[in-house]
Amino acid sequence: MRIKTYIYPGREEWENLQQRPELDVTSLFGTVREVLEDVRANGDEAVRRYGERFDKVRVTDLQVSSKELDEAESVLDEKLKEAIVTACRNIETFHASQYFEGKKIETMPGVTCWQKSVAIEKVGLYIPGGTAPLFSTVLMLAVPARIAGCKEIVLCTPPGRDGKVHPAILFAAKVAGANKIFKAGGIQAIAAMTYGTECVPKVYKIFGPGNQYVVAAKQLVGLKEVAIDLPAGPSEVEIIADETAHPAYIAADFLSQAEHGPDSQSILITTSEALAEAVKQEIENQLSELPRRDFTEQSLSHSRIIILKDNDEMTDFTNQYAPEHLIIQTADYAELSHKIQNAGSVFLGPYTPESAGDYASGTNHTLPTKGYAKMYSGVNLDSFIRKITFQEITEDGLRLLGPAIEIMAANEQLDAHRNAVSVRLGK
Repeated sequence: MRIKTYIYPGREEWENLQQRPELDVTSLFGTVREVLEDVRANGDEAVRRYGERFDKVRVTDLQVSSKELDEAESVLDEKLKEAIVTACRNIETFHASQYFEGKKIETMPGVTCWQKSVAIEKVGLYIPGGTAPLFSTVLMLAVPARIAGCKEIVLCTPPGRDGKVHPAILFAAKVAGANKIFKAGGIQAIAAMTYGTECVPKVYKIFGPGNQYVVAAKQLVGLKEVAIDLPAGPSEVEIIADETAHPAYIAADFLSQAEHGPDSQSILITTSEALAEAVKQEIENQLSELPRRDFTEQSLSHSRIIILKDNDEMTDFTNQYAPEHLIIQTADYAELSHKIQNAGSVFLGPYTPESAGDYASGTNHTLPTKGYAKMYSGVNLDSFIRKITFQEITEDGLRLLGPAIEIMAANEQLDAHRNAVSVRLGK
């Protein structure tokens, strides 16, 4: 394994160095449409059939029972349960602080406007099975949905070959507040939540990561059927470091992101050639101890180390790249962080690993990838909320404001709009 190092590249080279692994799912649209339409037409039967075909298990009862929830709690390791509860508490504390309270504003005498925050009534959460049970994602999605006040929180996740959902996922769902849990994965789960089946409720917005088929399914249903959380791509981290940083910490952060999967990307930006060399050696040392080495090595093949001239270049590069995760380990990390404009989530100082945000510090780990941090926020309380505007105008207020409305409507040649004011003023 050899990570490529680039020494003092010119700004004209930066765009090439910022290329991500591509996840082109358009070739999957034919298969995805077929499954979507089948589930729309045939409901639960189609969901079971595709579960047997793709997940190699035939499930009789799609919905997880209260007995299964109790069993999961009884078999789960006590220390893991304590850790999940701790993470849940921190996520709840952070997201509760984001609650919106609208104020009534008088824009002019007699004209009052305000906003009301209203939860999305029905939301769907997709939790992948695959190579690891992502119970942390359950917390990241279900907790803010519950705090927002969503009435129906539907969770879909693929069962194992034994027909059961991993107990950590079920315990996290119970603690976080998911209302209904279903044993369904992949395209068929997205379809079930989009269209509704005999037992899976139709939802208004779908959240959660997944493989390329899930990404393709979310893209298609997101065009006209249902809202989705974020455009999805492979996970990524950028680390900014100077000569004061600890190479072992950086290597650990580099590898923690790389182990997500073969399409993940890790980038180190530094002003120190000596640090770059030390980090590469640490990566070699730590990699040999990792059980997911195969995944990680594939990811490292398109990861890189870039040496730049100074802090200004490092922050300019970062704002152009717009990383999903950004770790800053420099002597002046607090000052440097003020210059960051484009990033999903930022981790400051030597004792703030990216995995803290992935699990338990309280911030959300569902974040924009592929440079979408330039225009998207990560999932937060507002992701589960709509804001409705209200306005109230008194008779005196309409006398003041009405002439402006009449003139504007007339000049847009919308006479009925003008008349809606004129008949009131005339009366």
